[in-house]
Amino acid sequence: MDASHHIEKRSLEVQAADAIRSRIISGDMAAGSRITEIRLSEEMNLSRGTIRSALTRLVGEGLVEQTPYSGWSVVALTARGAWELYTLRSSLETLAARLAAANLKDEDGSRLEAALQKLEAAAGTGKLDTVADADFALHKEIISISGHTRLKQQYQALEHQIRMYIAPSDALLKSADEVVSQHAPLVAAILARDPEKAAAIAAAHNLIEGQALVDHFKHIHPAEASLELSFGNGL
Repeated sequence: MDASHHIEKRSLEVQAADAIRSRIISGDMAAGSRITEIRLSEEMNLSRGTIRSALTRLVGEGLVEQTPYSGWSVVALTARGAWELYTLRSSLETLAARLAAANLKDEDGSRLEAALQKLEAAAGTGKLDTVADADFALHKEIISISGHTRLKQQYQALEHQIRMYIAPSDALLKSADEVVSQHAPLVAAILARDPEKAAAIAAAHNLIEGQALVDHFKHIHPAEASLELSFGNGL
């Protein structure tokens, strides 16, 4: 196999993974649903080998599961999954908020304000996917502003899982405007260069949203109702 063929094949795998990931995050491929290699191969006009490689990539991202003798499936959204993700997410985002506030440059502030404005505009559309995208983009901007390379790398490893849980989290709110009101104080604390306040707001945000998601999934998954999943006193 020559090098050009290898590059082309890998590119197809990446493109297939991108397309499948988009369908999972948008909800077009529902959480917990079975994935059929043959169907995807036919729909995307790609070989089963390419689809299999793409799905393996998504397993590494935490979006797809492979069960022996059963095949592939989209990961299910569960109470334990929400607890694990939001406790970890809180640790990362709390540190990022503290560092962003402590190290904020003028150009960083402008980017952060723009991200909040985009969230406000998204809320005005009332479209859940649009709001969730803007919600996540704002958090990624804070991660970037923190200036912590390894923190950014760890967040990237989780970002698709985080994005997958953000949509159901936002859906629990009474209106899209609540998403904005939740994030405006965090942005204000960072812009005010108040590290401790920014960190406290970031931690509280994940505590409240994480607990709401855990309670929601416990309600719709009776098998998880008895799980004791504590967020502590502010993570």
